[in-house]
Amino acid sequence: MSFVRPRPCSTLPTVTVVVPCYRYGRYLPELVTTTLAQEGVRVNMIIVDDASPDDSGAIARDLASAHENITFIEHTTNRGHIATYNDGLAAATGKYVVLLSADDLLAPGSLARSTALMEWDASVSFVYGYSPDFSQAPPEPHHRYYSWSVWSSDQWIWRLCARGSNVISNPEVVMRRAVMDDLGGYNQALPHTADLLLWLQAAAKGRVGRVNGPDQAYYRVHGANMHLSDFSSILSDFQERVKTFDYFLTTDLSEHPEQQRLLARVHRALAIESVRWAIWFHDQAADNWRETMETHGDLALSLWPGITSTSLWRRYNRRRSGQNASDLDRLLFKADWELRHKLRWRRWRRFGT
Repeated sequence: MSFVRPRPCSTLPTVTVVVPCYRYGRYLPELVTTTLAQEGVRVNMIIVDDASPDDSGAIARDLASAHENITFIEHTTNRGHIATYNDGLAAATGKYVVLLSADDLLAPGSLARSTALMEWDASVSFVYGYSPDFSQAPPEPHHRYYSWSVWSSDQWIWRLCARGSNVISNPEVVMRRAVMDDLGGYNQALPHTADLLLWLQAAAKGRVGRVNGPDQAYYRVHGANMHLSDFSSILSDFQERVKTFDYFLTTDLSEHPEQQRLLARVHRALAIESVRWAIWFHDQAADNWRETMETHGDLALSLWPGITSTSLWRRYNRRRSGQNASDLDRLLFKADWELRHKLRWRRWRRFGT
């Protein structure tokens, strides 16, 4: 990774913002206003309503009628989120493209910052940045000094395999349309982690950039978002991540000289994380903790049999066998858990991986 001082952009790049919508019509007026107000770029929008049963389609149609740079695509039957994404992306005409969910928002100036990096370096496939969560009103934009980070394809893919997880929310990504067209959009076979797969595939096509410092977008959190106490959601997320990394590394990187090392790295990372979650569920006295521990342990073993030689596995085994962990051990594990999450968040906030 290299840090780069941002360069001014002498062009006026064209950006197509694709907005998939299902029952989120009430958010569209604010999204349209803030998106069309982006400075330093030429913006056109495509709103795709996936046969919403409420008035979302009518709201989108009215907005398209009021703005000549908005195109409206309406599904007559519900086709699901991946098909909705891909229909809008296939109609994009800008040099760059953004997929922005109807309930999310772009931060002021974000498109100009991202496209300036890609105008400066034509080998960058996509750019992302910091996208804080919000539930009611988005936070005040941060106007701070910022820098660019640029990774080679191999560097960024290695970092994601070392984490075993996604580092991108979604609304903050600006991708070169030629790369999106080459990839053919999102993979219908992996609906849960299609975004993670797309970032990995795009990274395999070129370099990856990041705008460090200011907010680039705002990701809206709903009550239906996954909670830490939801075991089934966490297990499903693990399984889908395994499937996605395995698919990418065995399909897109089948000829890569480091393929086996990357597979081993991501399996090790996911195995360790799975066991840590198992211990966490036990110590929190979560419902069905024993079944939870067994399932996470089996997953970890299938990914990395070598985990049985670690102190983490011994700690896991003591709890699984019914030996009560001491108060000190629980305290130490909780402190380690919280510290790791804080450090990981700080690194991600600063460096993006």
